Amino acid sequence: MFSLNKLFNHSKSQKEHKKTSQECDFEVLLQKSLEDYQSDIFPIGLLDCSSIVDLKLEKQDNIISAIKLSLELNFPATGEKIRIESFLMEKLAIKVALTLTCQLKETAKIHQIKHIVLVASGKGGVGKSTTAVNLAVSLKCEGAKVGILDADIYGPSIPILLGLEGEKPQAKDDKTMLPFVKDGIKSQSIGFLVPAESAMVWRGPMASGALSQLLNETDWGDLDYLIVDMPPGTGDIQLTMSQKVPASGAIIITTPQDLALADAQKGIAMFEKVKVPILGLIENMSHFICGHCGKTSHVFGQDGGKKMAHRYGVPLLAEIPLQLAIREYGEQGKMIAAESKLDISEHYRQAARLVASQLYYQQANKSNVEIIFTDD
Repeated sequence: MFSLNKLFNHSKSQKEHKKTSQECDFEVLLQKSLEDYQSDIFPIGLLDCSSIVDLKLEKQDNIISAIKLSLELNFPATGEKIRIESFLMEKLAIKVALTLTCQLKETAKIHQIKHIVLVASGKGGVGKSTTAVNLAVSLKCEGAKVGILDADIYGPSIPILLGLEGEKPQAKDDKTMLPFVKDGIKSQSIGFLVPAESAMVWRGPMASGALSQLLNETDWGDLDYLIVDMPPGTGDIQLTMSQKVPASGAIIITTPQDLALADAQKGIAMFEKVKVPILGLIENMSHFICGHCGKTSHVFGQDGGKKMAHRYGVPLLAEIPLQLAIREYGEQGKMIAAESKLDISEHYRQAARLVASQLYYQQANKSNVEIIFTDD
């Protein structure tokens, strides 16, 4: 929460001084400005989901001319920095140098993990795993501690997308494995344990058991978010993760194509039955922009994800265009969402901020997810 006491008493070593009327007026104006800032990420302002860590006033001719402001956000959204800076400069009519950090206040739901987010799709081939990886790196870039679990037992692709193909996990002790860490992202996958050329000929209970081991016998450490790349469809593994893991919510990946949308509806229906909130939809291959003429073509259909999101009353988190660079980065084990200079990265970053925002307000409103435990 916002603390007025921190505004002008930043260091115990500083001498106590009586605030001038100008400083008192500025204090009120700054508070009002933080209250007034609104966006898709901060729908009710910054005041209730941030605290002032530091504030330094710069004066010219005894008049406040600039400030250096450090805010600690309650969820990862450091990508809002430029927008917030511009807003405050307009409101305060002075130069603002803003620093944003992130510190989640929620307690862990399982092990030391605060939020588990399931990334699912009704069918394969819609870019689910690529999206899961780029959402994970986006949350990390926005200031969070993140891990990714490859729950696609039959077709693990996270090792390839992270550039860790062929790596073998190390054991912490007789019962615990260490996750791989790539660019600050912790990861675990059955693909690290089984040769890539081997086929996983397992029945549902065996696959579900293997997944539970990957989740519970990995030393994840302290994580704000664990992104789970689910297998496509609505089978045993999906039900196991939905029913026996305290998931904070699910994200559905689709394309504008009617067939993909029809399958995505099944995924939404499954999560609704097991009381896992749908955090939103992401539409991959939304459109193609010609590199020669700049014309936009809707290769796989138009507005399918938007219409479905409206039908189910959930956000459309992003419409990711069809771009060659997404495939190239994935095949090279690079994460395109980390390339802030590329326009495509902002699609993933904005989606990650929206997800983090929803989870924060969901927690703040005490609308806790109901988890159904079974003996299966």
